[in-house]
Amino acid sequence: MTAAISARGLARHFGAVVAVAGIDLDVPCAQIYGFLGPNGSGKSTTIRMLCGLMVPTRGTVTVLGHAVPKESEALRRKLGYMTQRFSLWEDLTVAENLDFMGRVYGLERALRHERMRDRVANYDLAGIVGQRAGTLSGGQRQRLALAAATLHDPELLLLDEPTSAVDPQSRRDFWENLFALVAAGTTILVSTHYMDEAERCHRLAILDRGRIAAEGEPKELVRDIDATVIEIESEDLVAARRALATLPAVRSVAQLGNRLRVLLHCDARDPEGELGAALASHCPDARVERVEASLEDVFVAATRLRKEAETVAERAA
Repeated sequence: MTAAISARGLARHFGAVVAVAGIDLDVPCAQIYGFLGPNGSGKSTTIRMLCGLMVPTRGTVTVLGHAVPKESEALRRKLGYMTQRFSLWEDLTVAENLDFMGRVYGLERALRHERMRDRVANYDLAGIVGQRAGTLSGGQRQRLALAAATLHDPELLLLDEPTSAVDPQSRRDFWENLFALVAAGTTILVSTHYMDEAERCHRLAILDRGRIAAEGEPKELVRDIDATVIEIESEDLVAARRALATLPAVRSVAQLGNRLRVLLHCDARDPEGELGAALASHCPDARVERVEASLEDVFVAATRLRKEAETVAERAA
């Protein structure tokens, strides 16, 4: 499959601070590719390098057949870019913002107005076209920003945490719009820290401290997780936690309502039996069950647990 974006050894340093440590990346055409990671993991810096807004410290990037940053100007009209912070003009109306962006993209009057009518209809902006952008709700601003970013029919859409300030229903509607764009042939690269959004991506890269900690289709990442996942139900979860803390195989414990979700080393021979034995004297009512991993489990295993393992290895060295 042809790659819309290809990067090799991509890195960016800010003095002694390594924001991106050298990543290899291939983003397929006409798919949604996600960057999942906490703040400071390198998501935004990577996106800025990919679209030519930031020069890499080292590495190579090709986007839609153009070498970046050398050919960034030729690439610019093929890109749409939407940031997490609303970046349109708050004192202009919805219609004025769209008209201005159409002029920026060099669209002739007739085509500009045709695209504006289409975006107003597709992104549910008809009732607010005369309203100033500064008075819009978070969901309305989001729809306006997406309309503006796609006004010139870009081949590639870059979205940097675009749903961080909207309600769940607006997020859901936003993703339906993204899938419609992909169906029309647009490639989308989106960064997020929401697990449910990451699960919607065709492919996903989990970023941690400027590196790709895991990459693949969400279902592949869940299937290949480097851990065994166990859930424990008990009337006394505090006592259960204390019992689990004594087991070297336990890598992570998180409480979800009235149960504990436990990650263990994947080479444990009998994880249910081992946990059951440890809990027997402290929590005789405990119910132990092996369950399928979630994407959140994958994220924990690929980031926090890997970091802990690296720290242990460094100390041993």
